[in-house]
Amino acid sequence: MDFVAAAKRADELGLDFLEVHGAHGYLLHNFLSPLVNKRTDKYGGDLGGRMRFVLELAKAVRDVWPQHKPLGIRLSCTDWVSGGWTIDDTIVLAKEIEKLGYDYITASSGGSVPEQDIKIGPSYQVPFAKAIKREVGIITVAVGLITETKQAESILAQGDADLIALARGMIFNPRWPWQAALELGVEPTFPVQYERAHPAMRKTDFLKAKRD
Repeated sequence: MDFVAAAKRADELGLDFLEVHGAHGYLLHNFLSPLVNKRTDKYGGDLGGRMRFVLELAKAVRDVWPQHKPLGIRLSCTDWVSGGWTIDDTIVLAKEIEKLGYDYITASSGGSVPEQDIKIGPSYQVPFAKAIKREVGIITVAVGLITETKQAESILAQGDADLIALARGMIFNPRWPWQAALELGVEPTFPVQYERAHPAMRKTDFLKAKRD
């Protein structure tokens, strides 16, 4: 299985954690979504049948990934289409994923069919992470139009998610974590050569500002 082989290579390369991609209309999501999965064998039909391949694959990856390294899976929590995959389905799947020994779930959405009607806006996917965290208890990662420091901090402070994932925000600003740390009054770790890039990153000025 290619997923298992990829997991083994990732470990051999020394990567610290692994996330299985089960969202956005790719292979695993297409097994889950009733809008796409029209199989009539044991890998289709009802919810249990549509989850079967995902759970078999998830277990196979878990079996080869070191227990001391975090392992998660990214799921589309809704197809954003009537009659499609839903957050309730995701919660059922998440409970089974947790039983397999996965450490976290990244709660994303959409991607299976072009008819999707996504209600997009800041933090629009956070309720999915919140629901999984509440109903399952597994560590959840919020993602999707989380762009501002205070926005991200509020999600964590309110307990809606345990972690924040950034994608396009990091493409736009690769130093987003440094900026966020400075805004929150935390001294980031960075090479000393970078100190002159911004007044707040000069250690003497930064420490003085904290004392004041």
